[in-house]
Amino acid sequence: MPLHQEEVVEWISYAYGKNHYEADPELRDLLRHFWPGAGDREAELLAWGAYMGREVYEAAYHIDQDAGPELVMHDLDGNRVDRVRLSPVQREVLKRLRPIVRPPYEGGSWHHHFALGYLLADGGLYCILTITHQVAYPIHKYAPGLASWKERVLYGEAFGATWMTEIQGGSDLGANRTVARREGEVWRLYGGDKYFASGAGLADVALVTARPEGAPPGPKGLALFLLPRLDREGRLNYRVRRLKRKSGTRAVPSGEVELEGSEAYLIGRAEEGIYYTLETLTVSRLANAIAAMGIAAKALLETRQRVRRRQSFGRFLADHPLVRHDLLDLSVRQAGGLALALAAVEAFDRAWHERPPYGEAYHLARFLSHLAKNRTAEHSAEITRLAMELFGGLGFLEEYAVARWHRESLITPIWEGPSNIQALDLLEAMQKKGAHRPFLAWLEARLKGRSEEAEGALAAARKTLDRLAALEPEAAQFSAKTALRRLADAAAVAGLLEASATAGPRYRELAGLYARRFLLGEDYPPEALGARALYLPEGGA
Repeated sequence: MPLHQEEVVEWISYAYGKNHYEADPELRDLLRHFWPGAGDREAELLAWGAYMGREVYEAAYHIDQDAGPELVMHDLDGNRVDRVRLSPVQREVLKRLRPIVRPPYEGGSWHHHFALGYLLADGGLYCILTITHQVAYPIHKYAPGLASWKERVLYGEAFGATWMTEIQGGSDLGANRTVARREGEVWRLYGGDKYFASGAGLADVALVTARPEGAPPGPKGLALFLLPRLDREGRLNYRVRRLKRKSGTRAVPSGEVELEGSEAYLIGRAEEGIYYTLETLTVSRLANAIAAMGIAAKALLETRQRVRRRQSFGRFLADHPLVRHDLLDLSVRQAGGLALALAAVEAFDRAWHERPPYGEAYHLARFLSHLAKNRTAEHSAEITRLAMELFGGLGFLEEYAVARWHRESLITPIWEGPSNIQALDLLEAMQKKGAHRPFLAWLEARLKGRSEEAEGALAAARKTLDRLAALEPEAAQFSAKTALRRLADAAAVAGLLEASATAGPRYRELAGLYARRFLLGEDYPPEALGARALYLPEGGA
């Protein structure tokens, strides 16, 4: 019989050819609860899931292994262009993926955007789209005079980027050295060294932070600017020093950008620039949380297929008690992480139109974004690691897709601020904005009186918040990361219990197991061994 190309592709992955929406019961169940409009989008989600499981799955593997972006620094006449060359496959895929950036700006829901992003999950491709729509975000809210750029990134062929980090500061935005000087109709940026610039060479326009001359030091002195790739004379407006080699997310070109006399346009009011910057970071932190669980879902899909097919010691892997324990841990983490991420998206969807100095609804959304960003990244890294282990030695081979998903997951704890930054930002939101108060009210509405596990989760959250409030500043920082995790776990239990009202009793059971494992520190009970629907649900491919 002839060998068809599709058969060759299929050999790299159990997930290839599957509809990734149909094969993900956790997404279907939880999304329908947190996004009531999901039912009206069922046909779109099914079509998108099919596309993710075939053409995009193959393209993402190909880009990662064989065809990453390359930097072209000069044109045929020797002029600096600093433009990235993409493979034809990546260009075509990005063209078809672009519509996912539009729903929030067309009167739709953020759930819509994030559901499509979750199903895509590939860190590199989704990053390109995330940083593109982040350019639209502050223009939409604060700079209507720059609306032509919003239209280009949403509906044209323009790609966007967000360049905040500088070599000397890293996550410390207040240490940025880029200076903004008003010169006639435009501003010019000097001394800029944007060191972790995703989209370098691809972006047609970028958001950048810079300090206007005379502005105070620290983060409050930063303004937010729009930086086109070309200046008004059509000349290159900044230079890309190089692209970086990375362990994962290879589809997005990441490089170093130099700004020296670069033309830029001020967004909104200069003195509110740090607020606009943090808002765009909130959007990307939610995207990070959704992507983390989407990556984990790919690994879980691979694993659920593997354990049903592979035999050892005379029976299928799925029939071994220790493997069942691992599968249960994967399922509890996946459901809890996804419920937490979608709860944070729901809170943001309700509050994103608020402006500085914001109200309680926005402070709650920001608080949840820190919890979700950090805890989903931890769950994703562990889910993908354990998935590799369940494949045995094959899981470490690049020719099997599960190895790549672990590499991709490892960026999610780092992007948009690692755990230490999330913990510090959480403390700041508590101490300066009182964001823990609406959060505690949110928890009480979902946990109080629901079950023994729910009461335990609520008690753990109260104890954690009380302890943080009682500590001196240095001691509070020392304990903040542990607090961040415990509060996130309480919120995950709340999200699962809330969803169980519409998603069914499976999620109430998963909530109890999550609370037992991550808040009480106990192992899963032996009776869970026979509860196959918890770890190998029907419809879970």
